[in-house]
Amino acid sequence: MEKSKNMDNHISQTTIYIGLNDSETGVQKYDSKKYISILKRTCRHYKLAFAVQTVSGGYFHEDGRYTEENTLMLKLMNVPEKTVMELAKEFCVLFNQESVMVTTSPTTVVFVKDEL
Repeated sequence: MEKSKNMDNHISQTTIYIGLNDSETGVQKYDSKKYISILKRTCRHYKLAFAVQTVSGGYFHEDGRYTEENTLMLKLMNVPEKTVMELAKEFCVLFNQESVMVTTSPTTVVFVKDEL
């Protein structure tokens, strides 16, 4: 298979992990769809392309307690770090979280098109 000239399009991919259990009560207050709606509205406000999925996961709090909860994974491509941190802080407050996790890694993007 021949390498596409587009394979050299290296960018950063960021994922923000936002838990849905309330930090004070330890339970999810609203249906996941409501949280996704808030997330989508926020991304539109920032004019960001994004992908979001709901996953189930577990983690340890700073005080050692273990929690399992629904988590939103917000994927962003080539968004400046300052904007990512603003979003992370905003979601932390909006969803009443102890913290949210941010990961960033290099990736390659290729748009495949074909005419029939």
